[in-house]
Amino acid sequence: MIPVAEPSIGRKELKYVTDAVKSGWVSSIGKYIDEFEQSFARYCGVKYALSTSNGTVALHLALVSLGIGKNDEVVVPALTFIATANAVTYTGAKVVLVDSHPGCWCIDPGKIEKAITSRTKAIIPVHLYGHSADMDPIIKIAKKYNLYVIEDAAEAHGAEYKKKKVGGIGDVGVFSFYGNKIITTGEGGMIVTNNKKVVEKANMLKNHGMDPQKKYWHSVVGYNYRMTNIQAALGLAQLKRINSLIERRRKLAMLYNLYLSDIDGITLPPEESWAKNVCWLYSILIDESKFKVDRNGLIAKLFAKGIDSRPFFYSMHTLPPYKKNICFPVAQRLSNEGINLPSSPNLSIRDVEYICHTIHQIGNHARE
Repeated sequence: MIPVAEPSIGRKELKYVTDAVKSGWVSSIGKYIDEFEQSFARYCGVKYALSTSNGTVALHLALVSLGIGKNDEVVVPALTFIATANAVTYTGAKVVLVDSHPGCWCIDPGKIEKAITSRTKAIIPVHLYGHSADMDPIIKIAKKYNLYVIEDAAEAHGAEYKKKKVGGIGDVGVFSFYGNKIITTGEGGMIVTNNKKVVEKANMLKNHGMDPQKKYWHSVVGYNYRMTNIQAALGLAQLKRINSLIERRRKLAMLYNLYLSDIDGITLPPEESWAKNVCWLYSILIDESKFKVDRNGLIAKLFAKGIDSRPFFYSMHTLPPYKKNICFPVAQRLSNEGINLPSSPNLSIRDVEYICHTIHQIGNHARE
């Protein structure tokens, strides 16, 4: 079975992790924590980075550290992984959904203002499947209404908007290092920002709310959201390889594009003129009326041929916790038609050729 995603683990990763284990510093203190945070901040072009136990809690910490809580509202794209909305819900704030843009598949800036009320405190643009949201108009709206911008870059390490890396464009950026991400720590996350007060508050809260100057003094209720030194060792080694990992993904995406571009009914992944898509997952749309097989049918037929794939996320308004009777037509269409094909940097050229050949065969057979 060709997997949808798998990590690329090399000798440097094994060396760093072994060193962390042998050092005895295996929990949330150690040299790799500091070095990973500092290196990741430099990579994103920001002053500060703070490691966390996963990407969801990084988003939760960011929200809480910005003072967002009960009776507040936060604008979230209708098409995203549920963690984006859940983190808002953890704070007691209300999730307000906005439809996707048909071009870049991320939140539609032209529809944000209608969702803003007197209770709105922040916008969370999600850089979906490795492609950045259109940030300039989002920042403009945020300034107009005095809102925070929290970039959910969980799927977009190294992606660029107008040649600037995502995560460092808004007030705060958050990343995930889950096992299927562009770089991984197994589980893990990171907050990036230029705001010293935000990172100091987040650092206190992630460590049970302990006063950094007074050991075991807790003035607030905090959380245990810490990354381990072992995870950071893996992450640092991965970060040293990130440019080659991204370029490999982009080359595989170009190969996919070459072989799939002539198939009627397939929409290739976007890359707007202002964006660098890092192709976290190679994502396409299937128009059943032209391809003659729907998305779910294609997933089943690929699986039978030894090729794993995934549907797009459900549009948030269809999920029970965030059920809405409002229509989000673009997000719904993307959700219904989207499929993620194998995207690991470990894929060979022959793997991609086999996948594309199989898709050709399925489409041609359906049209006969």
